[in-house]
Amino acid sequence: MRLDRADISAILELLREVSSRDIMPRFRHLSPAMIRQKTGRLDQVTEADEAAEAALAQGLRALFPGTDIIGEEQAAADPSCLALIEGDRPVFIIDPIDGTGNYAADLPLFGVMVALVHRNRTLAGFIHDPVGDDTAIGLVGEPAWIEQRDGDKALLQVAPPVPVGQMAGAISWRFLPEPYRTRIMNRLDRVAASWDYRCAAHQYRMLAGGHCEIQLFGRTLPWDHAAGVLIHRQAGGYAAKFDGAPWLPSDRAGGLILAPDQPSWVALHEALIGLT
Repeated sequence: MRLDRADISAILELLREVSSRDIMPRFRHLSPAMIRQKTGRLDQVTEADEAAEAALAQGLRALFPGTDIIGEEQAAADPSCLALIEGDRPVFIIDPIDGTGNYAADLPLFGVMVALVHRNRTLAGFIHDPVGDDTAIGLVGEPAWIEQRDGDKALLQVAPPVPVGQMAGAISWRFLPEPYRTRIMNRLDRVAASWDYRCAAHQYRMLAGGHCEIQLFGRTLPWDHAAGVLIHRQAGGYAAKFDGAPWLPSDRAGGLILAPDQPSWVALHEALIGLT
């Protein structure tokens, strides 16, 4: 399945429509009753997440009959749907609001992510910013770009390689298992700077846009990473799991490191995870 320009325009319009109708009107207007915990206080869901996921799923089914849908909230209720990632039918993977903790805290740092996956391979990725109203886009075989509402486009390009001591970027350690958690945390002084925006959507946009060099994640759920890993790759970057294997949408463990190129990845892996 390959998306043409009409398909891309339809997806962008759907992302804007859902953002303007289901996400932005609720932003900074959530009551406590509209927010609840899923697995704990670091894992929240809001009424807006559920409304946006339902609307995106309905819209994508109408645009692309015969495709399957996996939403983050759907998977939380029924994890068996994740088997669709490796199935024979194309599947859209939806993160209706990435950065829900920020959204619930009235911080304007959240995004909507949609990825098209077929047989465990990501074919297209979209990361929409409802606040800025623009979308980062990646398609297999094409350079990644960011598209404004008026159709203006700018190519995305990862940062040039630099030594590990000059690398900076997002290092998310909240879900790192041991022994990686202790080892990486004790070695953060080997990079120039690190942060965690609690929002993979914007972290991927920064990375693909060349505004930082690196990202590291312990948990690799498909709705958090399928779109971003593809966009980063089409912007010239290199990504792999902690063991060096390529990350696949079906991978939910094994960690993930992203860097400007493979030599940078090897150097960063050695600095943060290696035995020396």
